[in-house]
Amino acid sequence: MKRAVILLSGGLDSATTLYLARKKGFKCFCLIFNYGQRHLREIESAKRIAQSAKCPYKVIDLSFPWKGSSLLDKKIRVRSHKSQVTSKIPSTYVPGRNIVFLSFALSYAEAIRAQAVYIGAHAQDYSGYPDCRPEFFSAFERMVACGTKSGVEGKRIKILTPLVNKNKAAIIRLGKGLGVPFELTWSCYKGRAKPCGVCDSCYFRAKGFKEAGIKDER
Repeated sequence: MKRAVILLSGGLDSATTLYLARKKGFKCFCLIFNYGQRHLREIESAKRIAQSAKCPYKVIDLSFPWKGSSLLDKKIRVRSHKSQVTSKIPSTYVPGRNIVFLSFALSYAEAIRAQAVYIGAHAQDYSGYPDCRPEFFSAFERMVACGTKSGVEGKRIKILTPLVNKNKAAIIRLGKGLGVPFELTWSCYKGRAKPCGVCDSCYFRAKGFKEAGIKDER
């Protein structure tokens, strides 16, 4: 059976990506990152999602000691969606995060002879992160081709972004059809017991469910 490494954050995008990869016939191996994020609740959500899909998972502990993001530094306030200046990259951007995460996933994939790495990033309705754009993933794939043993031997590991051109409502409809347990997912940046309802992540989740015409059972 073909294998894939799935970057699983605990949010509805990565959960949908996991269930989609599974439907495509991949045996899925999930990577969950504990990187010092204030919303640690998402790690438990990711574990439960992997378990619901009956897929093995690994939790990777790493740190960004230089911080540089409101997700890592509690001295920096996570602003509400309405107060964000939409033309600027928001404070929740973590410098180099997807480069780091994809590098771990690529190493794991090459070690277990997986054919693909899946990531649930998407470029529509997102917060403005430069490492969620199609051109970034295309560039990373070119690096994979020339910078790995698999690549130079003609067995390139694919970097798959099936949601990259979908908006949140389309992702939710897709996930619903795949049987994704959205009630297990977590989509708030602030790390409280309950979602704040006003950060970017909460805003786009609520907007997506409303536009999809589906009730959020979270």
